[in-house]
Amino acid sequence: MGTLEFGIFDSFGPFEMAEFPMVADVYEAHIREAQEAEQLGYRYYFFIEHQNSPVCSVNAPTVYLTAQECRTSALRFGLMIYQLPFHHPIRLAQDLATLDQISHGRLEFGTGTGVLAHEFLRWNLPFNERHEMSAEALKLIVQAWTKDTVTYQGKYWQFDEALPTPKPYQQPHPPIWVAAHSAGSFEYAAKHNYHIAQNIDVDAVIAEKFAYYRRLWKQYEHPGPMPHAFLTRHVHVAETDAQARAEAEPNLLMGYVQGGELVARTRVGFGPPDLEAGERSTPERQELRRVFQECAKSYDFWIENGLALVGSPDTVIRQIEAQQKRTGYDIFCARHRIGHLAPALAAKSMRLFAEHVMPAFA
Repeated sequence: MGTLEFGIFDSFGPFEMAEFPMVADVYEAHIREAQEAEQLGYRYYFFIEHQNSPVCSVNAPTVYLTAQECRTSALRFGLMIYQLPFHHPIRLAQDLATLDQISHGRLEFGTGTGVLAHEFLRWNLPFNERHEMSAEALKLIVQAWTKDTVTYQGKYWQFDEALPTPKPYQQPHPPIWVAAHSAGSFEYAAKHNYHIAQNIDVDAVIAEKFAYYRRLWKQYEHPGPMPHAFLTRHVHVAETDAQARAEAEPNLLMGYVQGGELVARTRVGFGPPDLEAGERSTPERQELRRVFQECAKSYDFWIENGLALVGSPDTVIRQIEAQQKRTGYDIFCARHRIGHLAPALAAKSMRLFAEHVMPAFA
């Protein structure tokens, strides 16, 4: 079994913003949790970006990451992922290079496109062109990090001798991750020698996709070592299997996304039904839709497909051993905040995982 490193995958549910007196209180609670995770030995801290959406209630992620950086000293951190079509590439490159300098090289750069049409419509962004936009943006970000000047005439951005500064602390730049679901995304990551990340597919599908990526990567004959493979899963650890299930099950059955009713009540809603019609017919989107539907109906579906690891420390150790052997990831991020689970229970799960599960893989 290869080396395995651990991290936290944080989530900021819309209900938190309503339950805490001030948004500042929500941010403070999560920052303190990241500090504790660092002290417990977690190496990474990630969360996700979604604009115009209750999926994550941090809409200025780089600002929040800067606050995290100021309150931690060893934790490697980043978004998994930045939705690149929502960002000006040179501005984002400069912001992240500055953060990488301030943190003395602790930044990880997760990249992706976004999958929800209504988020794009609200900013008048072309949803069906998001992959092309993301590829162009990432190309420009890398140029801004590695070249003194950027002159570029593209479809979405044009620059005439832009002078991006500073350059990142890490050379040639922070680690770049691609959140990949489609074959095209894995091919893109393999071609450019980028790390890969996954969060939703069932274990059997992830195993196939990660193996496909590794075959492609070897064909490109990049100099080693092979990039990392990242997986995040919902995790709940308690003293016994029965206790862990009793605490986790009702929260897992809330599904992956809470707050969809907030979007449904708006004028734009989820967007025209036909906007994603072509994409809904792809095997990847059909599979993701199946996973979302089953997760809201069946606790056993979560467990049997490796989407959640729940139980005593010994049980979770066995689950990780089997999952890692099957899929081959080398960075695992635990998502201890599940649904409306009480923060105290999530914090206890985080401690039990760090104190009893992580040492088994040291």
